[in-house]
Amino acid sequence: MARRPRPKLVSLTDAAAARIADIMQDKGKGYLRVGVTNGGCAGMEYVMDYVAAPEPLDELVEDRGVRILVDAKAVLFLLGSTVDYETTLLHEKFVFLNPNQTDACGCGESVTIVPVAADA
Repeated sequence: MARRPRPKLVSLTDAAAARIADIMQDKGKGYLRVGVTNGGCAGMEYVMDYVAAPEPLDELVEDRGVRILVDAKAVLFLLGSTVDYETTLLHEKFVFLNPNQTDACGCGESVTIVPVAADA
């Protein structure tokens, strides 16, 4: 029986990939690791950290010439997400476009995310 294709865990826009490449070139060796954590008024927050090496269950994502790690505990929350890098007159920041996100607080710092069902 043939396995169905594995969905792409996370994808990057051109802007996000370019910014990650710049950051990692300045930072030197290591990885950018993305995930989620409990917090904020809506329940969860996206997090990005520098790490020297992957944790044993981290997922390595390669897209548009850059590599990032996805925290194993965040996989079901981030599946199908796109990471973008937004620049406006007032800020520059990474933005997660997440199909699993069901709500966000008014300031946009925290979100409600429903994990993908195991049979999806």
